[in-house]
Amino acid sequence: MRTDSSSWFGKFAKKTAHYAGRPATFLTAIALIVIWAASGPLFGFSDTWQLMVNTSTTIVTFLMVFLIQNSQNRDSEALQIKLDELIKVQKSANNSLLNLEDLSEEEIEKVREEFIKLAEAEQEKTTDAPDGKTEG
Repeated sequence: MRTDSSSWFGKFAKKTAHYAGRPATFLTAIALIVIWAASGPLFGFSDTWQLMVNTSTTIVTFLMVFLIQNSQNRDSEALQIKLDELIKVQKSANNSLLNLEDLSEEEIEKVREEFIKLAEAEQEKTTDAPDGKTEG
């Protein structure tokens, strides 16, 4: 099975997202901002000096959005597959929930309301029982 992480972009996105979330990367970014701010008097706090950091941060942010989104999509898809497998192997599970993420907003809301009703009914059973526990 070919996975997204075996492509050059998948590998690059995974590694970049991993390193972007490290404390050392955060400290490096802070150090660069401090250096930039300290250089302000040298450049007379000019428009070019301000534009330099604005452009740099905009470019980095723009590119990071795509890399992080790729990582999140991959993680979400893997999680969905794992949950689907758990639902599939559970004999008493509601198999109609296997592709819940593919439903429309209205359909998801209907399913959600059904589960709220189930939870309320279960809560009523608990509060109706003399010792506060469910029967069974």
